[in-house]
Amino acid sequence: MKETVTITVKPEQEKNKSLIEKLVTAQLKNKGGRKNFVFCKRSVDARHGQVKIHLRYDVYIDEEPPEKASTLPVWKKTDGKHTVVIIGSGPAGLFGALKLLEYGIKPVIIERGPDTAQRRKDIALISTKDFVNSESNYCFGEGGAGTFSDGKLYTRSNKRGDIGSILRIFNEFGADEKILTDAHPHIGTDRLPKIINAIREKIIELGGEVHFNTKCTDFVIENGKVKGVVCCPVDPEALEGPLKIPCNAVLLATGHSATDIYMLLARAAPQSLEAKTFAMGVRVEHPRAVIDQLQYHGKQNEKGSENLGAAEYRVTTQVDGRGVYSFCMCPGGFVVPSASGPDEIVVNGMSAAARNSKWSNAAIVVEVRPEDIPQEYQAAAVKAGTPALAGLLFRTKIEQDAKTNGNGQAAPAQLLVDFLAGMQTAANKLPPSSYTPGIVSSALNEWLPPLISKKLAQGFRQIDQSMKGFICPQALMIAPETRTSTPVRILRNKETFECEGLKGLYPAGEGSGYAGGIVSSAMDGENAARAIATALSR
Repeated sequence: MKETVTITVKPEQEKNKSLIEKLVTAQLKNKGGRKNFVFCKRSVDARHGQVKIHLRYDVYIDEEPPEKASTLPVWKKTDGKHTVVIIGSGPAGLFGALKLLEYGIKPVIIERGPDTAQRRKDIALISTKDFVNSESNYCFGEGGAGTFSDGKLYTRSNKRGDIGSILRIFNEFGADEKILTDAHPHIGTDRLPKIINAIREKIIELGGEVHFNTKCTDFVIENGKVKGVVCCPVDPEALEGPLKIPCNAVLLATGHSATDIYMLLARAAPQSLEAKTFAMGVRVEHPRAVIDQLQYHGKQNEKGSENLGAAEYRVTTQVDGRGVYSFCMCPGGFVVPSASGPDEIVVNGMSAAARNSKWSNAAIVVEVRPEDIPQEYQAAAVKAGTPALAGLLFRTKIEQDAKTNGNGQAAPAQLLVDFLAGMQTAANKLPPSSYTPGIVSSALNEWLPPLISKKLAQGFRQIDQSMKGFICPQALMIAPETRTSTPVRILRNKETFECEGLKGLYPAGEGSGYAGGIVSSAMDGENAARAIATALSR
């Protein structure tokens, strides 16, 4: 028999095994028998002025707990009967490949960027040389956008699939076991690349293929169905020309920054695209001590509180019928340059596994609906082939304006208090920042679109009411945060996962408009791969 029990302890009591056993046993109301305790979940509750730790256990009474290995999928050597090309090696692509291997189907992954080792070097050049490689950056390359930006595994998409299964697979390939029990699991950008490498090695070991520095430029379409892809090396000096890869299906797992894929679909099947709601705004960076003080109510230095780690927050409000909310909060983290081209500035956040930097940051963004897009971008989208591209064009213009108001990859920045006062921050008043390319004083109020800047201003004031002290002299805004999700959805059948306008194409993950993070993308990739396997078995 299994019983699930949740107990609450103080931070300094969390490692007191005898106390925990006593509290769990008390919850069982004197049920007899031999008991095996299995720790399931840990969460920090800092509400109401008192920090508490909630611990959940599964207690197996007179039976043994299940073995971890028995919960992992069984991956098979490919039999060569069917081949599926996967475009993109982010979580949707990698977990889609693993799912196909459960059926013995051969995955061939096409990735425009390099492996993680080369990608790390190219990312360093953004800060040291002010150089953005359009095919190798924080957005493009092995592992996708999450690999060098954070590694958060928290999701609320529990209807999409088995979250625990995704976490167990990450653990199998090297992630710390804590991800199986933390309420907000997190791998860390310093550890995730090795895990991604291990997944890639497993795919190749079982007969799959991974081609780096290879860009999908077109689809091979016969009688309205995708029969293969056309690929080109990204190196302009490469001797090889375009290569056609025949396949039984294509799993499209590109990320939210692959603008060229949307343009390709606008030409090949414009009816497959639709505009969707997305969000844009800024990164707000505080000294970590400020956020810890706010969230832990000044108790972060008490005995036992070292187990709490850097404090997190999540805020949301409504302004004029649009959401204003935090996204990708990075406690003890860094703001990073996430442009995918040299003519733009985009910022994002990340944390290492230890979450021990001097800063904490989060995106604070405004909901943008298709009807909010200014008319000029809607007209330009029609000229480009489909109205669905309007949000994408609008996003691109904001990123280009940021470049104009920055300096190289040094990003436009402003103190939050000055933003609310409508005045530009003096250059010598900008505080130190974790953003390594540097920051440039800029009046964000003057160039961010009013539909963003005005709602941000009101949203900040409302957020400060529930999180008093969020608006403070040290709070720094760095702009822009524009890649929280894609403005475009690639339409697919709800049952078969096949693209509505192009048979044989299976859109999945963030770039297709069906996920919003590592775990939800991984589950969506699995679901699409399962649908492909079902179709191929008929």
